[in-house]
Amino acid sequence: MTKFIHLTDNLQNPKRVEGNKSVEDVLKIASIGQLKNHPDLLIFPDSFSESSRSIYDLSIVNAKNLQYSDSGKYASVDVTTGNLMGFVGINDTSLSIHSRFTHSRKGSNGDEYDQDFFLYYMLQKILSINVLSLDHANNQDDKILDFLLFLFPSMLKKAMSQGLYKEYKTLQHDDAQVHGVININRVISNDIPFHGRISYSTRQHSYDNSITQLIRHTIEYLKHHPFGASILSNDQETKECVSLIVSSTPSYNGREREKVLKQNLKPKVHPYFLKYKDLQHLCVRILRHESLKYGKEENKVYGILFDGAWLWEEYLNTILKDLNFKHPQNKESKGGVRMFEKPSDEDYFDNNSRRMYPDFYRKDYILDAKYKHLNGNVGREDLYQVVSYMYCMDAPLGGYVYPDDGNNILKKYKLAGKGTQYLDNEGGVISVIPFRVPQNIEDWNSFATAMKLSEQLLATSLQ
Repeated sequence: MTKFIHLTDNLQNPKRVEGNKSVEDVLKIASIGQLKNHPDLLIFPDSFSESSRSIYDLSIVNAKNLQYSDSGKYASVDVTTGNLMGFVGINDTSLSIHSRFTHSRKGSNGDEYDQDFFLYYMLQKILSINVLSLDHANNQDDKILDFLLFLFPSMLKKAMSQGLYKEYKTLQHDDAQVHGVININRVISNDIPFHGRISYSTRQHSYDNSITQLIRHTIEYLKHHPFGASILSNDQETKECVSLIVSSTPSYNGREREKVLKQNLKPKVHPYFLKYKDLQHLCVRILRHESLKYGKEENKVYGILFDGAWLWEEYLNTILKDLNFKHPQNKESKGGVRMFEKPSDEDYFDNNSRRMYPDFYRKDYILDAKYKHLNGNVGREDLYQVVSYMYCMDAPLGGYVYPDDGNNILKKYKLAGKGTQYLDNEGGVISVIPFRVPQNIEDWNSFATAMKLSEQLLATSLQ
């Protein structure tokens, strides 16, 4: 029987896990060093290659205070978490890490379960997906599938931005217009006595191949999912990509899904089409969801993980971009600001000091996104970083914005030194800005409405 362990991100009070087998599985999850070595564990956002941090360096859970029974077996272990959210399964243990803003609610069948409205809301804003209802996913396995489906349009569009995938295929011909390699065996069997035809083969690029077939099977699967059809028609670009895949796969046969899956179990994407590799991985996960759900191999890790700090930052960008804030991309070395007036002066300092990458900035404001608990205090390193950015960019205002489940209010702090030089005493101010995440709301539509109000309050405080 599967043991379900429910946690929240940034867990401050350790949760105790008991039982020899459960503790053993949790320790295996906690000891994972390289997440990318587990092909059935989908990592977000590294699949999109946009993260300014490596999710592979993060721990799924941290285990401590391991206790043993009198017989020498595992008895219990205390578990804490960081910024990672999602679902991880191994053997008979299923571990769910929700956002700390999750609340329990009762489903249509009367069972109580955790509904992570905040995580869904950030994803739908970042991925530009219209989530109409979440009532269908009442268990962990369905939620994993839902998340996979949400990611499909973005990965599809990103992959097809490189063009429609094509690869060489060998085609067999039997006619009088020979323009390839003659197949002697087929000539002997098919063309003797001679009837004016010759058997030969050619190699040519084809858009109808194992990769596009895999994408086509995934599209057809989504069409029959409760909200899959709405995902496929969410925006014009997605509809165009879907239409192009459908028209390019005339040999599609719904009964050949297993055959197509076997052809795609190992990555074989051409180097020119690298963005198709992650789409291929996602499609395989979607189509194999049932087999992963019911046919778990021993010690095989599967599931989906999200970097909460990255999600929070990208979600804020959907709000702040309309307030003229810029959002540098550190990993891609885009959007940074020079620290020195003369580029030649940079040669005397470490490379990491040559450009600054605030989370968000505009001419008058430096803003740092914080997802972790602030506990009423901003850390020293975070404070020094924002102050240094304010000084180098001559920005009078700085601040931190964090998700809050309480009734904290916006607080402002006046800096000494240069802060006193601004006219009308309005510069050199650092603000700590709570973003109110609605609590104790029972349905998705009410939560989304309340979140829009919080977004308006944030925008007002930054204008």
